[in-house]
Amino acid sequence: MVKEKEMQLSDQALGAIMMALQESLLNELDIVPILKGFKLEDTGEGLTVTNPPTVRFTDNSQITNEDLVKMAKPRNA
Repeated sequence: MVKEKEMQLSDQALGAIMMALQESLLNELDIVPILKGFKLEDTGEGLTVTNPPTVRFTDNSQITNEDLVKMAKPRNA
């Protein structure tokens, strides 16, 4: 019998999820595209998101679903 490795989310990953949730609630957008786009890495602190969402501070324009998908793309892509 093979035992599955148990994993936990790091504080950083939880923060990334909270940022995605906040953006989706504030802009009444679907959170699924950004969550599906998360790239996860298993570290000593737990799973981390290598491409966390970013938050706009200077641009007051409406955030679209396309923006959310772009936020979740890997930084090196």
